[in-house]
Amino acid sequence: MVARKATDEEIKAALNGRTVEQAAEFLGMHTRTLATHKARLARQGWSPEHDMTKTVPDGYKVKGVSTFYDQDGKPRGQWVKSTIDEDRQRELFEASCKAAVKDLPVVVPKKARGEYLDHLLTCYPIGDPHFGEYIWGDECGKDWDLSIAERVHCGAMASLVSAAPATERAVIINLGDAAHYDSMIAVTPRSGHHLDADSRYAKMVDVLIMAMRQCVESALAKHKYVHVVHVIGNHDETGAVWLSRLFDHLYSKEPRVTVETTPSVFSYYRWGKNLIGMHHGHTAKADRLPGVMATDRAQDWGETSHRYWYTGHIHHESKKEYPGCVVESFNTLAPGDSYAHSGGWRSRQNMKCIVLHKEHGEVARHTVNPDMLKGAA
Repeated sequence: MVARKATDEEIKAALNGRTVEQAAEFLGMHTRTLATHKARLARQGWSPEHDMTKTVPDGYKVKGVSTFYDQDGKPRGQWVKSTIDEDRQRELFEASCKAAVKDLPVVVPKKARGEYLDHLLTCYPIGDPHFGEYIWGDECGKDWDLSIAERVHCGAMASLVSAAPATERAVIINLGDAAHYDSMIAVTPRSGHHLDADSRYAKMVDVLIMAMRQCVESALAKHKYVHVVHVIGNHDETGAVWLSRLFDHLYSKEPRVTVETTPSVFSYYRWGKNLIGMHHGHTAKADRLPGVMATDRAQDWGETSHRYWYTGHIHHESKKEYPGCVVESFNTLAPGDSYAHSGGWRSRQNMKCIVLHKEHGEVARHTVNPDMLKGAA
């Protein structure tokens, strides 16, 4: 039997008075496939045998159903409670991202020029950029808005590229929270914490894309190959997804650029005897990350000698060596916002580039802070 697709309405009609096996034969579908669809419809609130006929929109799932029956056992009223189906929401969002960039222009390839060091790798971890964040200097000591964020991040990247050796390969790691908020409302996606935001969501997206693209272009001027990773953060759970998809499309014709598109909150990059794990830091604490790496990349773990986790989230510098692995968190270039300032957190603002030797691990690093950049805040 050749499996066919059927609409939800066709599936509902076929299941009306039929078993799953009978409905599958009627529709020309595999029984297991139809059973999967039936389970999905039940999560959305459609299960007539249980007097559930009020469905919720795609992207949501039923949290609970309360049905009131009369003395004859017939339904008299019903409460349907729904909640967001996060897995389905992510599927829909990724599909819309792919569709949105399908016909967009792409970057014209540029020929690499010069000689490159193939025994070294340069990493550019960008800690919590927070484009779209607004910070009032009179309250927090330093101003921060979209224009300052763009100028400082592009300037810091250019300065670090200038200081870095001309390695054949480089990795740009946006460690998450590149976008300060994730929707038209300036709140964190899960907790709903209200945020101080600069301008509109669309403008934040425009500036973020321009700044991140400039970081890639700066790296391409120095390195032959550039790998780009946009880590998922707690402020931009969906923003990091569309940013990855957009850059993957943007540089699809440029063989010198590769973009990580995994939907996982954990990313990895293997180079020689080095294994780098990248995680924002909001779902797994530092002490759990070595075990995560050893499990996720068991073969790479066994074949490497230098293993690193690069994280963000906490906005301050922290580095701890665990058995077989070093976990490090990086500062952000943004100053502390109102929440951090009133809470007494005082972290330095800087960005680093790290140079790894193919056999011997980290051999150098450079640091830049906003005060070093002309015209910076």
